[in-house]
Amino acid sequence: MKSEVLSVKEKIGYGMGDAASHIIFDNVMLYMMFFYTDIFGIPAGFVGTMFLVARALDAISDPCMGLLADRTRSRWGKFRPWVLFGALPFGIVCVLAYSTPDLSMNGKMIYAAITYTLLTLLYTIVNIPYCALGGVITNDPTQRISLQSWRFVLATAGGMLSTVLMMPLVNLIGGDNKPLGFQGGIAVLSVVAFMMLAFCFFTTKERVEAPPTTTSMRDDLRDIWQNDQWRIVGFLTIFNILAVCVRGGAMMYYVTWILGTPEVFVAFLTTYCVGNLIGSALAKPLTDWKCKVTIFWWTNALLAVISLAMFFVPMQASITMFVFIFVIGVLHQLVTPIQWVMMSDTVDYGEWCNGKRLTGISFAGTLFVLKLGLAFGGALIGWMLAYGGYDAAEKAQNSVTISIIIALFTIVPAICYLLSAIIAKRYYSLTTHNLKTVMEQLAQGKRRCQQQFTSQEVQN
Repeated sequence: MKSEVLSVKEKIGYGMGDAASHIIFDNVMLYMMFFYTDIFGIPAGFVGTMFLVARALDAISDPCMGLLADRTRSRWGKFRPWVLFGALPFGIVCVLAYSTPDLSMNGKMIYAAITYTLLTLLYTIVNIPYCALGGVITNDPTQRISLQSWRFVLATAGGMLSTVLMMPLVNLIGGDNKPLGFQGGIAVLSVVAFMMLAFCFFTTKERVEAPPTTTSMRDDLRDIWQNDQWRIVGFLTIFNILAVCVRGGAMMYYVTWILGTPEVFVAFLTTYCVGNLIGSALAKPLTDWKCKVTIFWWTNALLAVISLAMFFVPMQASITMFVFIFVIGVLHQLVTPIQWVMMSDTVDYGEWCNGKRLTGISFAGTLFVLKLGLAFGGALIGWMLAYGGYDAAEKAQNSVTISIIIALFTIVPAICYLLSAIIAKRYYSLTTHNLKTVMEQLAQGKRRCQQQFTSQEVQN
């Protein structure tokens, strides 16, 4: 395929798709635990277990969705139709998940389990084809990093729009009626997300074509598992999502019970999101200057150090925590677009190794491990809060609960970032130099079946 420069309109259109996903995803990650425990009144231990089971079931559906998308044939392409036609039911179920029907406690738990599981499944139907779409819009590495940088700037803006505006919308729509406020707030945001997904559909084009799939699903799963670089990105994904999921889920508890000033939550979150915007914008110029793999592992190492340092900051040092959360916002969102480009690179690497371009199942597999990370992260928060004796009705939490909230916000993310840095430095070999070799040989129709780069070949 001849490479072409993507228009700004198409980059914005593609980015709008992830902005829509983050309007829902970030909202659920930040508010859903709090909504279930403090608004709907469900025990934290049950919510943690529900998150684990629902997300694990959803993760199992990811490879199925990827295989289905790879086999889709339509006049709109393989992946774009799923983005459009999954958008409306996705928005509707999101509103249902944030609803609080008058039921018994058992009824509430059943309702929450059903609606939350449906929400995660519909997210899969929309998001896996969307993520795979980025791998077929262009096969040019430079255009890919530009596309992903635009994507994550807009995704961050979408997440900021959702998380920062959610509580003002709750107060505006519901006033003292918080259940109504949460339902109305997410309804407004779901409409915005639907329009963004539609815009994504109409402004993007699938250019990288693969021959019709003739092998079995079992063969595709085997081939993707044999792609060693894909497996490594899977490990990086699970540790990075664990870091952001645990910290994000603990943030509202941290601001409320540790900083002791819940009224500054929106300002605290906004500070983090502004850092995210800057980090997304820095990804392209930094990777133009230095190999993206080097940028990736160094940034994760810095995140580990800063996250650990936060543990030692005095609880009353609110200003210091604002500085820390801003820097973490910059650094985390710097590595996110790089990680998704690395995912696209493993698709090219897999085609180079075995002659099969498995875009859909590759991204589905990555989202599978991402959701396993979400499942474990959400469950960990619920279980640890329950273990510490967290009680939303109390005016003050006990010392064990306080220690757990601090650890969830600082130490757990630090461990995850450190593991990501070590894995990327030691095992990921698709550096700028090596990827150039892969792309040149693919363009010439050459393959290097079952042969991977050795550590001696890695050049930064």
